[in-house]
Amino acid sequence: MTLTERAEKAVELKSSGKYNCAQAVTAALADQTPLSEDQLKQVSAGFCAGMGNLEATCGALIGAGMIAGLKTEGKGTLAITKQMQEEFGKRCKAIRCKDLKTVTDGKPLCPCEECVRNAVQIYGEVMGL
Repeated sequence: MTLTERAEKAVELKSSGKYNCAQAVTAALADQTPLSEDQLKQVSAGFCAGMGNLEATCGALIGAGMIAGLKTEGKGTLAITKQMQEEFGKRCKAIRCKDLKTVTDGKPLCPCEECVRNAVQIYGEVMGL
């Protein structure tokens, strides 16, 4: 599956209403880990709406960080997640859910589907997929 196909899978999952943003990203990248898609869906369930409904760090970005941690077995993950955060901030203009959902000119700064797409693409670019 190409990186673009993975990103679109994440968007489809998020749009289905059955996955939150963190779950959509972890599910789309499940093959990067030793865990099943169902296990990843369970472990990432509480990280939507900006870190458990606190409107803090975007759940899509958290999901990508979770996958990076599993892929690297925790070695060097902090530097990787920092790199992903910086790129996500450039593309989405924020990393906090509250800021991303701020409506100006009738639309959010970065819709959830776009955050999910960007998180998967950035993970793939940083991790060399």
